[in-house]
Amino acid sequence: MEKNLKRRETMHRLCAKGLEIFHEKGYYNTSLDDILKELELSKGAFYHHFKSKEDYFISIIQNLVVQKVYALLVEPLNTHENPLPIILDSLENALEPGKRNEMAYGFMLNDFLTEFNKRNSEISKYLKDILKVWEVNLVSVLKKGKIDGHIARHIDCEGVATYIIASYLGMRSLLMDSTNRQLKYQYVQQLKHYFSSIAERKVIA
Repeated sequence: MEKNLKRRETMHRLCAKGLEIFHEKGYYNTSLDDILKELELSKGAFYHHFKSKEDYFISIIQNLVVQKVYALLVEPLNTHENPLPIILDSLENALEPGKRNEMAYGFMLNDFLTEFNKRNSEISKYLKDILKVWEVNLVSVLKKGKIDGHIARHIDCEGVATYIIASYLGMRSLLMDSTNRQLKYQYVQQLKHYFSSIAERKVIA
């Protein structure tokens, strides 16, 4: 038990450091030597944990990025209440910079999706699967919202989910090099108007 715990702690430390490196320099601009130097590992020790640089990055996605995005954007959707204010709150929280949203995982996901697009189909699939999980959960909670009378019956839940994800990733890109709170405020206000327009009744002030 103690050995397994120590291994998990080691893996978390290696993945957390690796995420910092890859986010700062980009995957393709980071060599294995860069990684070994930053992690203070020998090549043998690295290959004891990971089969390759690609395997290392996939471990980072599975151990850190998935968990963080899930906690910010998917877990809040497990609700029996009106989903629209809850989706709005989750997006607002996920756009919040700073320690509470450490290293801005939402930015990272978008950055990595762009970097790996058409360059590495396996890693791209892992990243897109994160969005797929979010999309499936959004559609599910929106459909439940229709049944419960919170969302207008004519609304296309799949279309709404696509819009939410696309607008969120777009705002992440716009806010990447900016602390412009006005930009975020305007986005949230427009989302409120949009959600009001698809609600069965006016549910968001």
